[in-house]
Amino acid sequence: MKLRYLPLLGLAFSACTSNSTKTTNPAASATDARFDRFKDQFILDFWRQNPDYASSQGFHKYDSLLAIPDAAQRRSDAAFVSKNLGALAGFPIDSLSPTNQIDWRLLNNELRSQRWYTDTLRSWQWNPANYNLGASVGDLLNGRHYPLARRLRNISDKIAQAPAYYAAAKANITGPTREHAELAVQQNEGGLAVFGPALADSVRKSDLSDAEKQLLTQRIAGAQKAVQGYIDFLKADVLTGKDFRSFRIGKALFDRKFALDIQSRYSAEEVFQLAQQRKAYLLRDMGRRAARLFPRYCAGQPVPKDTLQLIRQVIDKLTLKHAPSDGFVDAVKRQIPTLTKFVNDHKLLTQDPSKPLVVRETPLYMRGSGAGASVSAPGPYDVKANTYYNVEPLPPTWTAQQAESYLREYNDYTLQILNIHEAIPGHYTQLVYANRSPSRVKSIFGNGAMIEGWAVYAEQMMLEAGYGNNSDEMWLLWDKWNMRSTLNAVVDNLIQTKSASEKDVVALLTSAGFQEEAEARNKWHRATLSQVQLSSYFTGYTEIVALRNEVKQRDGERFSVKNFNEQFLSFGSAPVKYIRDLMLRR
Repeated sequence: MKLRYLPLLGLAFSACTSNSTKTTNPAASATDARFDRFKDQFILDFWRQNPDYASSQGFHKYDSLLAIPDAAQRRSDAAFVSKNLGALAGFPIDSLSPTNQIDWRLLNNELRSQRWYTDTLRSWQWNPANYNLGASVGDLLNGRHYPLARRLRNISDKIAQAPAYYAAAKANITGPTREHAELAVQQNEGGLAVFGPALADSVRKSDLSDAEKQLLTQRIAGAQKAVQGYIDFLKADVLTGKDFRSFRIGKALFDRKFALDIQSRYSAEEVFQLAQQRKAYLLRDMGRRAARLFPRYCAGQPVPKDTLQLIRQVIDKLTLKHAPSDGFVDAVKRQIPTLTKFVNDHKLLTQDPSKPLVVRETPLYMRGSGAGASVSAPGPYDVKANTYYNVEPLPPTWTAQQAESYLREYNDYTLQILNIHEAIPGHYTQLVYANRSPSRVKSIFGNGAMIEGWAVYAEQMMLEAGYGNNSDEMWLLWDKWNMRSTLNAVVDNLIQTKSASEKDVVALLTSAGFQEEAEARNKWHRATLSQVQLSSYFTGYTEIVALRNEVKQRDGERFSVKNFNEQFLSFGSAPVKYIRDLMLRR
């Protein structure tokens, strides 16, 4: 899935003192003013073209609309792209302010990406998991943006189109991958739960008229039938067939997708090489720390001569401390206040306590992609809404051995790092800042590498500030965790462009990555369902650390981590290479 992704702080950049998308500098050029008007209109038109995405960003004017994924919609999308690429060409980029130059590039990349995804990658044909009505309806039902009755009316109008939506989905499927077809079944079965008792109960207690309730109840039944029909189609007509394409997209498509999605100053191949170098560095650091810890945790045992074995023995001892299988989600909840206090006490950045973070079990319709934890954040139009930290509980079908393997991977040390990454000051904090960016373009068309890179950088920044008391235990397991981000980029490339096998990938992740086998196999599964996204963590992190080092060298004794963090986050979720241009500009 391609990533799109509060009172303002006294930051050093005057452009960051308004929530408006309008140019506030009275000396701004006429071209800038004209471009600002174009951006405003573009975004409104974009929402009409993409109603589900609009809802996810907190713009709810089109909640009742459902885009039918058929040929007519693809023609409409193509016309939208062509029209707006032509309009962009009417703004000479050198005539725009630096911040508007970045917005121009982001819009240009977004439009060209849309065409490439449709015309070249064509995942609308081979990825049946693209179609899941339960996900968008679930978000509307759980929202608080409108009174219940209004939300239900929007849901009613939307699901009236469910039969046409799934008919188009079935017609689109040509040469799918088995992996994405299986995921589509799992997520749509989860999506069926959205149309179950919770929705029926909401209808009963709402202020809808009796006629509206009756109509909505009929439409819910129709939607259930449409979803079940799609599931039956996948099971009977798709998964029983033999006309499957490989989930691997190959080097040419991978390189182009990397360029469009990541928008890095590095190429895919350069990131692959940098990740190999980082892997070597982490192994050296882990070896030193494990050697210091060995006498404490492995007393009386002979010291292994092989460094990998030495590290593994120490890690095996540290990971014995973990949450119980039925208390994993609760363990996450308990950690959040501690992280909030540490960030405040050490003045790492200014937080906004008015923006709620809600830890919840991952909804059924979101499960199965291989991501054990994630954040669902409100968009820039709905900044008062909850941010959800989704934590997937251990599957009840797992054996005791599978559960123990997973819990050791997310042991007491690593679980703290996971919470830093996903919550504070990672994704949750960054996305709160992004919603306050004066440029909605930078918030709406969020760059996945910047978003994931910030979360990885936040882990390192917290430990550098003394979180975990600078212990070798915490640093060793962060090295292991950082190795995971590093190897994500390695295996992403190996799997998609070099035909690496599951056996080879699992061997790499469990040896040099020191991962539990359950985690390694889960990563393989995830890599069969996505392309490039796994490279975003390491790429963004590498660019952010390099930028911080540049700013630190420039500022010398005046350098402040807090100032760096807040200035960096003030630019929304723009690609790091563009944030770098602005932060180093003088």
